[in-house]
Amino acid sequence: MSAQPLIKVVAICGSLRKASSNRGLLRSAIELSESIDGITIEYVDVSPLPMLNTDLEVDGKYPPVVEEFRQKILQSDCFLFASPEYNYSVTAPLKNAIDWASRPPNVWADKAAAVVSAGGGFGGGRSQYHLRQIGVFLDLHFINKPEFVLNAFQPPAKFDSDGNLIDPQSKERLKSVLLSLRDFTLRLQKGK
Repeated sequence: MSAQPLIKVVAICGSLRKASSNRGLLRSAIELSESIDGITIEYVDVSPLPMLNTDLEVDGKYPPVVEEFRQKILQSDCFLFASPEYNYSVTAPLKNAIDWASRPPNVWADKAAAVVSAGGGFGGGRSQYHLRQIGVFLDLHFINKPEFVLNAFQPPAKFDSDGNLIDPQSKERLKSVLLSLRDFTLRLQKGK
């Protein structure tokens, strides 16, 4: 029996706060991935990226930090986004990263993605919806199920004071997202 192919996931957080619950979701996903065959997750920090400004593109080249980011996106098999909801949408750091990697040539194209979020009220659900809309232009293929939105402020406690996910039920739901992302990525790759 052949071994499961190794799927390379790039994890991107839309929040820049160290104790962000969304960053905590990604830390938990990385820990959970150690118990899942065929998946590895690399967190890629978007905070060093300058704000998109095409004046920074010189002779068809991007600034080194942007090019490094674009290469990470290009070399991945799929993506795991975690982002809070700001004003019914995605955060500025996440949108900025998306825009840099969509500059010609678009390095997001034809890959699988999943989105998870934690926050108040709807748990970031509206930002997920908007990210899915953006993904249409990017040619990203989001998994549909399971969905993962988490109201981070309803009891019982979901996160500790450092933003680490501590709720066992939420961890199981997050693991289900990772399994679905892995399986969907493999299906997409077989179709190529």
